[in-house]
Amino acid sequence: MPGFEFFGDKERKEVQDVLDSGVLMRYGFDGMRNGHWKAEQLESALAKRMQVQHAHLVSSGTAALTVALASAGVGAGDEVIMPTFTFVASFESILALGAVPVLVDIDETLTLNPSAVEKAITPRTKVVMPVHMCGSMANLDALKVICDRHGLLLLEDACQAIGGSYKGKPLGSIGDLGCFSFDYVKTITCGEGGAIITNNKDYYENAHKYSDHGHDHIGKDRGAEQHPFLGYNFRISEMNAAVGLAQLSRLDEFLSIQKRNYSILRDALSQIPEIVFRSVPDGGEENYSFLSFFLPSEEKAQKAHKALGENGVDACFYWYNNNWHYYKKWEHLTQLKSLGQLPKEVKESLPDYSKADFSESDHWMGRTISCLVKLGWTEAEVADRAQRMVEAIKKVL
Repeated sequence: MPGFEFFGDKERKEVQDVLDSGVLMRYGFDGMRNGHWKAEQLESALAKRMQVQHAHLVSSGTAALTVALASAGVGAGDEVIMPTFTFVASFESILALGAVPVLVDIDETLTLNPSAVEKAITPRTKVVMPVHMCGSMANLDALKVICDRHGLLLLEDACQAIGGSYKGKPLGSIGDLGCFSFDYVKTITCGEGGAIITNNKDYYENAHKYSDHGHDHIGKDRGAEQHPFLGYNFRISEMNAAVGLAQLSRLDEFLSIQKRNYSILRDALSQIPEIVFRSVPDGGEENYSFLSFFLPSEEKAQKAHKALGENGVDACFYWYNNNWHYYKKWEHLTQLKSLGQLPKEVKESLPDYSKADFSESDHWMGRTISCLVKLGWTEAEVADRAQRMVEAIKKVL
């Protein structure tokens, strides 16, 4: 990770097809395309890879979450349960629809704690959104039981976990809907892009309409298309889809390299008895994009993170103080900073997160370090990195 490390002939060929046709928009201009429909081809390939009936591309992972929620009928006042450890897009997509993000604690998987989810359910809860952070998953069996018992939708945010699996099924394909990000720093990239996958035909039909101003995409004449409901512009371009089409064909190659590099690093750190690795639910397999582990205390984790940087080990993250990925620094949510007035349903229902007690999450995140696993490393470089990681952490401990 990320896929941009390996741009090559496949990506250039797919992009050149688009440039030769001159059609960068995914819809219309049929006569100019010379048979090239990159977005449609990528959707078909993605659906096959993810073992689902439908896939729809959009402009980003954030757009994917927004469109997925909207396609399932989530709107004003509906509550969506999400974790304290994620990317800000999770609550942004919820708020964009006038719905209410309900943050709950994580556990040793660094994802949603099922018992915390159960406690957070109210009559207005509509969706449970596990976020498969850093390439690994929540306990999806437990979450599915909860959702089935309460009649809730399960929406998998697999934006950081493409290629991971749970009990033989691709992550993203297990819930009612799944979302991916193909931005510049993901395992496979479109430059910018995202996707929704589902086996529900109605959700798919809603998604492709909603993401294109409500167009129904019936018939060849775009100007004659109908608008069955309100929509917005979350379209992907043919250029971005072309890059993604090449990258998806290389996913197995990327995953194999990630697993090799991850394993070398993990084997080395396993020599340190004080280190405990994040928990992966039984039957789950990470996509190996990050190696995440716990130190004995928050103080030791902070010192270890600093020591890693000083020892030349880059791309290791201490999420506890991170502006983008942990609730403590989401002041635009906790202080309700908005360019306009938030909907009444949101203001009346949103908890006061500036005073929330997420000590259970703090217990895990305060001790966590996650190290990005890059594709471009040689085996010698990985081995050297592993040695420097061990040296730095042992010195701190």
